[in-house]
Amino acid sequence: MPAANDRKVVLVTRKTRLEELIARYLTASQARFYVEHLGADFSDYQREHDVYLAERSLAVAALERWGRYQIIERSFLPNFIFGPSDIVVALGQDGVVANTMKYLEGQPLIGLNPDAARYDGVLLPFVPRDLGSLLEDVAAEKRDFKTVTMAKAALTNGQVLYAVNDLFIGARTHTSASYEIAAAGQTERQSSSGLIVSTGLGSTAWFKSIVTGSLAIAGAFGGPPVSGYDALPWDATELRFAVREPFPSRYSQTNLVCGRLTAEEALRVRSLMPENGVIFSDGIEADRLEFNAGVEVAIGVAERRGRLVI
Repeated sequence: MPAANDRKVVLVTRKTRLEELIARYLTASQARFYVEHLGADFSDYQREHDVYLAERSLAVAALERWGRYQIIERSFLPNFIFGPSDIVVALGQDGVVANTMKYLEGQPLIGLNPDAARYDGVLLPFVPRDLGSLLEDVAAEKRDFKTVTMAKAALTNGQVLYAVNDLFIGARTHTSASYEIAAAGQTERQSSSGLIVSTGLGSTAWFKSIVTGSLAIAGAFGGPPVSGYDALPWDATELRFAVREPFPSRYSQTNLVCGRLTAEEALRVRSLMPENGVIFSDGIEADRLEFNAGVEVAIGVAERRGRLVI
């Protein structure tokens, strides 16, 4: 392990909405024209952009005082190689922290909230002005960590994808996904809008919305009342899965539509789709695995754990 200040710090940033608009429309003035032509408030885009740049400058100033550092934009994460002793910093929102964590192998991760008035920041307990003292503490191992369980999707061809929140398995378009699913001794063919597998952290987000919506629909059709939904702890060594909009037919069944996976269990899914089948994690479809006819995936609790500085 190198000396404290010899450890490299990697700052992961994101493009603001204004930067994305400029990339599309070439100039800020053309982006403004597009937004205001639709009757929207362009000043909100500008404010968000200005605040983010100001907070990023504070973070960079702390890194310059520290010593070795590198800045990458989050779109480069799939091809970036982190060093084993790196300290990693993600400059919000929460999604940037989740997107970064799944590429780490035990390196400490600091989440910075660039705009506390705009973002709740469940994964962003700090702000950029905290970074200088945080780096000293993390390097000296004086900070506690919150452990985050991850999910792992492993294809039979050796490809692997990790998830901090959830994995989506289904069709890339709005067509139905066709596949064979197996878990807990059950196997059936299904046609659905795809399925998700969530970690403890993910059980507070997308998975919760699926369960909440399903219970509300069941109640509207006279189903029995169900007590409140309980999310898993972030470090729970189990996963939850749910099938979205399963369709019953002569060809497809709807019995295996949700469940839990312990650390010793796996969910297996075989694609029956000739094209457009995908697996992606944490909402980033660009970083995906192709999941077309004949490909099988095994999904379970990952051997990796995230370490979020608190």
